[in-house]
Amino acid sequence: MSDTLPDRLSTNPNSPYYNEELLAKGVGIRFNGAEKTNVDEYCVSEGWVRVIAGGAKDRFGNPMTIKLKGKVEPYFQNEG
Repeated sequence: MSDTLPDRLSTNPNSPYYNEELLAKGVGIRFNGAEKTNVDEYCVSEGWVRVIAGGAKDRFGNPMTIKLKGKVEPYFQNEG
């Protein structure tokens, strides 16, 4: 496996963009220059992130998310 992050990645196991191996390595997100720890999904080419909106849940028990647009910079947290 290469050390490059995909254009799109999700933390939701039901998503087609979920990748457990990459998430286990520790992926961090810089959004508009600020560190975000509550990112559920991101897309670099389209320039958006989905962040978890507090403790709100939808009718299926999944966390509610908000889509924010801006500059997305994913990185591996364990890089030295």
